[in-house]
Amino acid sequence: MSGLLLAVNIVLLAAGQLFWKKAIWVAGGISLRSLPGLFMSPLFLMGAICYGAATLSWIAVLSRMPLSLAYPLQSLTYAIVMLAAWQLFGEAVPLSRWIGAGIILVGAFVVGLK
Repeated sequence: MSGLLLAVNIVLLAAGQLFWKKAIWVAGGISLRSLPGLFMSPLFLMGAICYGAATLSWIAVLSRMPLSLAYPLQSLTYAIVMLAAWQLFGEAVPLSRWIGAGIILVGAFVVGLK
């Protein structure tokens, strides 16, 4: 159950980042004048909801799993967001970032070993 909660947390964190990126992208960037509209946009609000739910799931994870295990595994979010940004937003991802994401994945695997 704790692994499932952690997976939910990771997905919610990634989704929150992607919703916020899309909201900023749709708005054409941010400025002081655009902030109120940005904060009220459905995409931005979905990102905030994802982050709120991620916080609740994280509290549940911490009640069931050692922090020294859960927090490093949460770094999987970095690789997921990078892959999604490449696919969804067409962001250029240089080889160095792919290598870094691979290192993160290997590190998460090692941390997860018993």
